[in-house]
Amino acid sequence: MSLVRRAVPGDAGEVLRLRQVMIDAMAAAPGDTGWHAGSLPELRARLAEPDGDFAAFVVDHPDRPGALAALVAGTLEYRIGRAGNPRGLIGYVFSVATDQDARRRGYARACVAELLEWFRERGAGHVMLTSTAEAEPLYASLGFTRDTDPSMRLYL
Repeated sequence: MSLVRRAVPGDAGEVLRLRQVMIDAMAAAPGDTGWHAGSLPELRARLAEPDGDFAAFVVDHPDRPGALAALVAGTLEYRIGRAGNPRGLIGYVFSVATDQDARRRGYARACVAELLEWFRERGAGHVMLTSTAEAEPLYASLGFTRDTDPSMRLYL
């Protein structure tokens, strides 16, 4: 039996906590958590949709009942098809996080593998993610390669 399970609405608070662990690891200092309360209702609703376009997979913390040790979240998006992806379905991996005291046990790898299978089952043509330098070896070992396309962003 796998340690990984699909997150449910009752996990939403812990999912946000682990997302903050990831955000804080990427920043120079711990970030503001005031956004959690505003995010919680939508996250709970999406976790309640078993056939939706969003999924999170988690591992329960072995030493802290009620806490999560690891998290991966992802979404499936549609783009008009093209060569190599005629259905136009693209998976996006984000919010990969493991509690500091639960690292080096393979939890993140197991969660990402489960999410990748979820994408395959839904017909994604490819999967994208953004990686820190520290996590890049994990993703490379799962078959990810560097993307040469430039990325741009507009905040609304």
